[in-house]
Amino acid sequence: MMKWLIHRKLAAFEKDFGYDASYMHHVLDTDFGAFMKFARATAIGKHRKDVPRDVHFAVGLVGVLAADCGPCAQLGVTMALRQGVPGSTIARVLRGNLEDMTEPTRLGVTFARAVVAADETRTELERRYGKRAIVSLGLALCASQLYPNFKWALGYGRSCQRIQIDGTSIAPELVVAA
Repeated sequence: MMKWLIHRKLAAFEKDFGYDASYMHHVLDTDFGAFMKFARATAIGKHRKDVPRDVHFAVGLVGVLAADCGPCAQLGVTMALRQGVPGSTIARVLRGNLEDMTEPTRLGVTFARAVVAADETRTELERRYGKRAIVSLGLALCASQLYPNFKWALGYGRSCQRIQIDGTSIAPELVVAA
């Protein structure tokens, strides 16, 4: 009964976000305990303290692009839009041109790139927003890569795709770890 209910919730999520969660249905059918543990991890990406929403989502988008530039990246964009992050801000992050970004967003993107690659911006972000902001940004980065990496590990990964924002198609600038 519980699996049936969870499958329905997953189907509703898929419909709401236009996202294929067949890999999660697979995990649910294969190992209920593993599914429950993994599902709890989702909450870490929602943790945001002392950091502006656009900076938080910019860090998450850089993280997801480092792990996946397809459906998970599109899902991250959709979620950012629904949380009120302007499409223009998201488009600038996806295009990857630092000069086009606002200074706070640029700092967040630079931080995420440094973490993904491996750091001077952490000091400035901590000075500006505090230690809890660094915790929030670290969790955003980890959470953004959790699902894409898991999908690839299970064989559900997809190739890169253009990301849609408000009717505009953008080829994201890929982040490559140094």
